[in-house]
Amino acid sequence: MLYREAGDFKTSYVEDSQTFPIKFDRYRYYFVLVFAFAIVPFVINDYWVNAIFMPFLIYSIAAIGLNILVGYCGQVSLGTGGFMAVGAYASYKLMTAFPDVNIFFHIIAAGGITALVGVLFGLPSLRIKGFYLAVATLAAQFFLVWLFNRVSWFYNYSASGQINAPERSVFGVEVTGANTEAWATYLFCLVFTVACAIIARNLTRGAQGRKWMAIRDMDIAAEIIGVDPLKAKLSAFAVSSFFVGIAGALFFAVYLGAVEVGEAFGIQKSFLVLFMVIIGGLGSIFGSFAGAAFLVLLPVLLKNTLVGALGWPTDLAAHLEFMIVGALIIVFLIAEPHGLAQLWRVAKEKLRLWPFPH
Repeated sequence: MLYREAGDFKTSYVEDSQTFPIKFDRYRYYFVLVFAFAIVPFVINDYWVNAIFMPFLIYSIAAIGLNILVGYCGQVSLGTGGFMAVGAYASYKLMTAFPDVNIFFHIIAAGGITALVGVLFGLPSLRIKGFYLAVATLAAQFFLVWLFNRVSWFYNYSASGQINAPERSVFGVEVTGANTEAWATYLFCLVFTVACAIIARNLTRGAQGRKWMAIRDMDIAAEIIGVDPLKAKLSAFAVSSFFVGIAGALFFAVYLGAVEVGEAFGIQKSFLVLFMVIIGGLGSIFGSFAGAAFLVLLPVLLKNTLVGALGWPTDLAAHLEFMIVGALIIVFLIAEPHGLAQLWRVAKEKLRLWPFPH
């Protein structure tokens, strides 16, 4: 059988502790990367990019960020939409203030600014937790949306209150504006998604990730054995907000091109990313991708099947989507709290032992 450790010998600690210790997993990972970078850009069109690939890549980054905070560190947050708005408006201000700087650095700087804001709003986590922390982050969500709506400096005193992404290019290829190519915007977001996933994976498997999980499992015991709760919680807020800020900047600049904060980054955005993490699996980088893929593909599938094929009204299909997502959240919380990631792990384990009973 292909999916076995037999003959896959490790001769060093580095090899034994690598992210994918089984060769089949590594080869599958390399195949997915090659396929995503070398094949997909040549076969996709505008519909596939705008309806599936771009939302999937951007929401995956946001879900990874929230999963670090909620799944790995155990700090409940309902302010993801507000932090995405910080990344969007920070990138807009940077793009308009420094037009000669490459947009790649603007996106990273926007993530850094969002990290600072996340640390500021993460300070209450040192005193409160659970439901009260969720309420505090929810207050941050409403405050940030109100701030970007009311302070005209953030949208450069535009009469409409809307921000529009200036045209920017990377290596001579436009990635923002009206003249972008589908493959260019896809590759630009894919680079950020892969980089964020690799960074998150290494952080969660290292010493910092173990500190986050110790705080999540039992914060008092973690403090007794030497984990500093101040550094652990604030670092989780910083790293999480950094990824969420990058997702917000990409969502505004590359995907939508123009946003109004109340419509694009309202409370529904926070719940959407949270549902991705719950369905995909708390404490799993793969679960972040699985949850994002599920909630991006579900509306497209329902629209094409119910509206396109069966002729249902659009509003009825939208309400059915809410019902399905709500039911799935209840089912996963009761039957499989670790989400799709745990189902994937169980399936792989059974495959490794097949045809023998488990």
